[in-house]
Amino acid sequence: MKLNKNSMVLYAITDRTWLVDKSLAEQVEEAIQGGATFIQLREKNLSFVEFLSVANDVKKITDKYKIPFVINDNVDVAVSINADGVHIGQDDEEIKEARKKLGINKIIGMSAHSVEEALKAEKNGADYIGVGAVFNTSTKLDADYVDFETLKNICLSVNIPVVAIGGINENNILKLKGSGIDGVSVISAIFAKPDIKKAARSMFKLSNEVVNNVQEEI
Repeated sequence: MKLNKNSMVLYAITDRTWLVDKSLAEQVEEAIQGGATFIQLREKNLSFVEFLSVANDVKKITDKYKIPFVINDNVDVAVSINADGVHIGQDDEEIKEARKKLGINKIIGMSAHSVEEALKAEKNGADYIGVGAVFNTSTKLDADYVDFETLKNICLSVNIPVVAIGGINENNILKLKGSGIDGVSVISAIFAKPDIKKAARSMFKLSNEVVNNVQEEI
């Protein structure tokens, strides 16, 4: 699946913390129905076999809606289930090695915290960049903070899509207006809510407002 900027508007990252009485695949489907345009499966504590099982279930949903689906960190899982790609961090598998395993047609996203890291990622073949944390986040307590000016400078410096990540919710997302981002990446702002579809719908509307830098309708 080829990546385009429109698919980056509402980039949803899964988290099993809030599963309760639903499966992860069911939650992902609700998020997509609400407006999520991109799904990343993030699993830190599953065995390889369990990871494959969950990834396959989620892929059935993303295939159904023709939504890009990437695996966080684990290139081998992405290859095994034929995911659309991976998202890797600065300390994860080297992007060139990931590309060798995945092939030229898969999506590779990379985390960046500075203009230098972003430019390096683009040079090495990244298809998009995730920049953050732009706000305090409870999901990743060791996340490096990236201020607004750095985020803006990264957007100005690269020619590939940029999504902001880290602590973004309905109360602070509009602070990202004017940064030049192509979308926002969220976890709890969707999956921690009692009505996932409604939360995704709200975040999609707000993200569109940020991406297009438009005034909120009165």
